[in-house]
Amino acid sequence: MLGEGCVIESNVRIYGRTRMGRHNRVCHGATIGAEPQDLTYTPDKGKPLTIGDHNHFKEGVNVSHGLKTDHGTVIGSHNYLMAFSHVGHDCIVGDHNILANTATLAGHVELAHHCFVSGQVAVHQFARIGAHVMIGGLSGVAQDVPPYVMVNGQRAEIIGLNTVGLRRGGFDQAERTAIKRAYHTLYKQGLSRDQALERLRADASAAVAAIAAFVAHSGRGLVSYR
Repeated sequence: MLGEGCVIESNVRIYGRTRMGRHNRVCHGATIGAEPQDLTYTPDKGKPLTIGDHNHFKEGVNVSHGLKTDHGTVIGSHNYLMAFSHVGHDCIVGDHNILANTATLAGHVELAHHCFVSGQVAVHQFARIGAHVMIGGLSGVAQDVPPYVMVNGQRAEIIGLNTVGLRRGGFDQAERTAIKRAYHTLYKQGLSRDQALERLRADASAAVAAIAAFVAHSGRGLVSYR
């Protein structure tokens, strides 16, 4: 099912489990709602692919429908997926994200909002990426990336705050300072996770509260700080 105002270009295949909102553009050769790339898949196990509004899927993009969760694969609104990027089965992608050429999200990845995933990045299955994160090109992300940071490397590590992204996102100097202080507490003071979370939860900043909530729910553990 396609919403009003969608533009579907040549040689596109949109599979039947897909539900797409309004004003999306799907460019030449994209496959949307394709079978999951999982050896356990059989057609009777399929779950939906749900897409919001105003997304742009460039040439050769591949998005799998769901397989192992009731929600299936979910993509929000105002996302821009560049050529040959891939979103695996049961991923949850928020709003206003950019996936550059050949960026790959394995199954069950959660990508929040306002993230930039650079070219040829590979994100491990079940990893979570917080809001306002930038991932450098050719990086391999094997663990959870908390909000507001830049990561880079074959085994991705935090290399600093995503300062440009935060400024563009309207975070003022006081908020950016609070975020920087939170990461110093989390990574640089030799505290256990519980000790660091106790300090973060005492901070009045909403951004710091978001960091604390993300860390508290991390199942794979966090990327390290270079």
